[in-house]
Amino acid sequence: MNILVVEDDVRVADALSAALSMRGHETVVVHSGADALERLDGCEFVLLDLGLPDLDGVEVCKRIRALSPVPVIALTARAEEIDRVMGLLAGADDYVVKPYSVHELNARIEAVSRRSCRCGLGERGHDPACHGGARELLTAEGLEMDLRSRSATLEGRRLQLTRKEFDLLVMLVEEPETVHTREAIISRVWDENWYGSTRTLDVHVGSLRNKLGSYDWVETLRGVGFRLGSPGKR
Repeated sequence: MNILVVEDDVRVADALSAALSMRGHETVVVHSGADALERLDGCEFVLLDLGLPDLDGVEVCKRIRALSPVPVIALTARAEEIDRVMGLLAGADDYVVKPYSVHELNARIEAVSRRSCRCGLGERGHDPACHGGARELLTAEGLEMDLRSRSATLEGRRLQLTRKEFDLLVMLVEEPETVHTREAIISRVWDENWYGSTRTLDVHVGSLRNKLGSYDWVETLRGVGFRLGSPGKR
């Protein structure tokens, strides 16, 4: 796998690149946000340090996500929950708090890679947009979701959804009457081996409601899970 390593500390970057190379990966190392955006083409994975010298790492993550669906893991020394939340909302697929072991990082790279959609290559993983293989367009009360282009519009307005927000919404719209447990959502949208905080799901549900413009789009059944709501009926 061709991995773009974005890390301002040269020694850390070189050590990480060497460790990844030993595991069969090819790496491109850059030390700034601007260089990361320039070297994005051709990369299959991004490891992004959020503490960059020129641009805030969260902003770099947003720009990467606007340019490409490439999987991103945020590397951060910011242990506060708000910083991890901001990274996820910016479009990161996962985060690792420094200091971390290469073993842990490699496990997370593999997990994110497994759950990333490979529809364009004719493969089907855990991504809900790959599920079923028949329908390419989902609709619900003015909402349209194109599974092939992974785009969504509401009343003609394009929604700027992160990868996980899109996948979560697909799961809800595909089966609007089904109450999806937290465990089922985590398993399908993230990974059956996900071992992060379930708070991640709450963050994405909250962000999705905000982008859809109504709390009622996602109904919470306390102690059970979530299902697609009916904002037009309220």
